[in-house]
Amino acid sequence: MRKARKEKRKISLSVAFCSMVYLFLFLPIFVVVANSFNATTTKPYLSWKGFSFDWYIKLWSNSSLLESFGNTIIIAVVSTILSTVIGTLGAVGIYRYKFKGKGIINAFLYIPVVIPEIVIGIALLTIFTNVNIPRGMVTLILSHVSFSVPYVIFNVRARLSGYDKSIEEASMDLGANRVVTFFEITLPVLAPGIAGGALLAFTLSIDDVIISYFVNGQTKTYPLKVMESIKSGVSPDVNALSTLVLIGTIGLVYLTQSGVLSGKHKKI
Repeated sequence: MRKARKEKRKISLSVAFCSMVYLFLFLPIFVVVANSFNATTTKPYLSWKGFSFDWYIKLWSNSSLLESFGNTIIIAVVSTILSTVIGTLGAVGIYRYKFKGKGIINAFLYIPVVIPEIVIGIALLTIFTNVNIPRGMVTLILSHVSFSVPYVIFNVRARLSGYDKSIEEASMDLGANRVVTFFEITLPVLAPGIAGGALLAFTLSIDDVIISYFVNGQTKTYPLKVMESIKSGVSPDVNALSTLVLIGTIGLVYLTQSGVLSGKHKKI
């Protein structure tokens, strides 16, 4: 009986602890979603005045906010594609070939990960200024690629750690050249690592504030636009757009996990 009571207490304490953790993590998100349906028009929108879809309608008339979100998506997509290509080729090259300075390159890959973002932002701003590259969309994309590539390399290299090279040898023994073997054998095996690195790069790009602040010029991204609006109070149409982004993210995660995007349910 005592053991049963102790087990029940442990379970109750575990449930209570986990509930508090999840509440701490998701309560801010719930506040954002709830305020997107709040009918109040007085800042800071902490009082509930009724349920309304007005802010979702007014969102489409906020051209500056939509433009900043469009910039964010363009930068994230382009930088993710470049980071994924560069990171995948870099990971394969580092894993497969031996050359002088390989250890130094491996060590340098951790620099964008461990040093503060403000240092990276200042360094990139200095470089772009010295080489006379106007700050804007190009500098934002180059900056996002610079800090995203290491994450792609780490993901792909983790996938390569259990890679069986004999399947490549078997492919070439059957008549395939190196290019065909890479696209037909190596790339499908590395696909989960590549996809994970690409999703991480995309998330880091959309979420970035500090580095983008130094190199954006006149090109405003969604995080920077939201940061600017904090001074006068965040408008509920920002909450509405954030809620739509949240719904899209949940949908993307569901499609990925269910295998719809990866093609796991295809019948051969």
